[in-house]
Amino acid sequence: MEDIQNVENQSIAQQVQTSTKPYFVKIGQDKLPNGLKFDDLEQHQLYLNRELTWLNFNRRVLHEAEKKQTPLLERVKFLAIVASNTDEFFMKRIGGLKQLVQANVQTLSIDGRTPKQQLIECYNAINEIEEVSAKLFRSIKSELKSNGIHLLEYSEIPDDEKELLREYFINNIFPLITPQSVGPAHPFPFISNLSLNLLVYFRESNKVEQSTARVKVPVGKDVPRFVKIGDEESFRFVKFEDLIKNNLDLLFPGVTIISCEIFRVTRNANTEKDEERADDLLEMIESELVDRKFAPIVRIQFFEDHTTKHQKAFLSEELDLDLEKDVYDSQGMLGKRDLMQIAFLDRVELQTTSFKPIDHPRLKESANIFNSLREEGPILLFHPYDSFKGSIERILKEASSDPNVRAIKMTLYRTSDDTKVIKYLVKAAQNKKQVTVVVELKARFDEEANIFWASKLEEQGIHITYGVVGFKTHSKVILIVRKEQEGFKLYSHIGTGNYHAGTAKLYTDLGILNCDSHIGRDLTEYFNFLTTGCSPQRKFSKILMAPSTMKKQLIAKIEREIEVHKVHSNGRLIFKANALEDPDITLWLYKASQNGVKISLIIRDTCRLRPRVKKLSENIEVFSIIGRFLEHFRAFYFYNNGSEEYFIGSADLMKRNLEKRIEVLTPVEDEYLKRDLKRILEIQLDPKNLHWDMQGDGSYKKVGNYNSITSQEILLEIAERRQKESEKLKRINSKGKAKKEYWSGN
Repeated sequence: MEDIQNVENQSIAQQVQTSTKPYFVKIGQDKLPNGLKFDDLEQHQLYLNRELTWLNFNRRVLHEAEKKQTPLLERVKFLAIVASNTDEFFMKRIGGLKQLVQANVQTLSIDGRTPKQQLIECYNAINEIEEVSAKLFRSIKSELKSNGIHLLEYSEIPDDEKELLREYFINNIFPLITPQSVGPAHPFPFISNLSLNLLVYFRESNKVEQSTARVKVPVGKDVPRFVKIGDEESFRFVKFEDLIKNNLDLLFPGVTIISCEIFRVTRNANTEKDEERADDLLEMIESELVDRKFAPIVRIQFFEDHTTKHQKAFLSEELDLDLEKDVYDSQGMLGKRDLMQIAFLDRVELQTTSFKPIDHPRLKESANIFNSLREEGPILLFHPYDSFKGSIERILKEASSDPNVRAIKMTLYRTSDDTKVIKYLVKAAQNKKQVTVVVELKARFDEEANIFWASKLEEQGIHITYGVVGFKTHSKVILIVRKEQEGFKLYSHIGTGNYHAGTAKLYTDLGILNCDSHIGRDLTEYFNFLTTGCSPQRKFSKILMAPSTMKKQLIAKIEREIEVHKVHSNGRLIFKANALEDPDITLWLYKASQNGVKISLIIRDTCRLRPRVKKLSENIEVFSIIGRFLEHFRAFYFYNNGSEEYFIGSADLMKRNLEKRIEVLTPVEDEYLKRDLKRILEIQLDPKNLHWDMQGDGSYKKVGNYNSITSQEILLEIAERRQKESEKLKRINSKGKAKKEYWSGN
């Protein structure tokens, strides 16, 4: 960051590209005192801060928008993602910290900070991200203009087009707007979360004093933020709020407009109730959604520094905010998350090369998915490279109409309108199959959608349950019971990602389709636990389940690796997860490192562990991979003196996931699948590939030069090459079978 700031007269992207020195992201940097010996470390110095390491991740995402090599509209997308991430961080994390501060909680976090200290450091980190985002927005806006995409200020629009826009405003926008006066007879209106609003000051002709009104900018799902100017081929846009601001005379006829400022609020999303005291969980969640709508405001944003201190003070008082702590001036544009509209313009030359998920060769060549699993063994799915439609949706489609299928059970954490999962579950119920769905109502920001899906499924006679009281069901599991000649056969899918067609194209996730009888019996007991709340009477033979035993079993396997290493000197662990936050797992990884075990961690965002610290973690490396897809799969590898063990599943290494959520990990036992998973992890850990390398102070170093490519790009190449080989094999021999090794065979 310091190197970039010292380069003058260049765009941010040019600065990043031309810098020859190592590029570091230092948000959350927490150096250990010089000369401090490991034996002198206090407990809190072993851990980095959860919030700050996550903010460092958001800053690394922003770096993708800085890179000149990234296609222009892809850079716009990353800019929008960072803004959306920041909004959610305020709603979830800042909101929670503010509650603790307001309650005067002085308890230290495990890294030794009070809530107030964390809040201050978070604000500093967010301000740095916002500052870079604003500069980057201006730079990218200029580049968009050079490529024929114009985000225009109203003053840049010719008068004849302004007349057309005014007509558009009268016909399409005016009916949507309801100005609301503010004053003694008109209490201050409710301001909804993340909404854009105009604060209008005006004076009527017969009055001396000025009046105030609020106008909500009605952008949303069906009303885009950017209004197109010109014909369909045009790529010229004006912001919706600018169109309103410049036609206020239609909303406030016969008055003098004194000023008009835009503002935006963010509300706290921490409104959870105690479900153990609830008589009806569905009613409790519905009540919680109402509470969230009216939750305290944690941030108010104004556009740049145009708003006067008096106006800010007025709004702060009306909304019960601290003028010094809760008010932000956002540079460049308020609500940059809306730039996603621009990112998906039909300009393929400015976007990342399109990629279409490919049907897994085993599935593509099989007429019946159940026969394939029974006769040829399990299948490892790797989304988005493998098609969600051709795998998950297909097995549910076949199960829904297969006369031999008797029952379908699954967990549902998040899904979507464009996912056919619901359709096939309904079809299965209509075909007289027993269908049970465990719907997690507490999936953050998807509660309303999940209530809708649960209601829709229940209307079709599907048995709906909301899981076990006090625990969030986060696992991704399907169990299909099929009647065959030898009796009932149990087919399953255990994955790392949601049953959501949209995210299956954007997130990297693993899953295993299987007909292993032991796993099937484990999952039968597992679903009985979910639907009754009664703990299983026997130990699971293969799966690991949180919160009952998973954490203990993972720690036991780390401890075993330490003991094996003492004898054979070949200890090796590879963990991949979204986050490493659990203090106990962190301590055991430190202990393994101190005993010489080589440890590679691929952690996307939050990471409390300090890698590469002498006598503490010098045998631990932590990589972070950021690219066109969001890294989302969780995998765990134990060398175990050559008796290698692999697990995949839904659980992150977080205290909440391991102790307060219901999670499932499944072993990967098939030798072909183990080789494939090993190859995937090797590609992700290859130091030649572009990645971020975490330092002991919590900063991240960009590794790889500008000719390097990410592991995601390599995996894309392998998937496409595998597809071509499969098609070639089919042309040569119609009975040809795809190689069982999918990733390791290339």
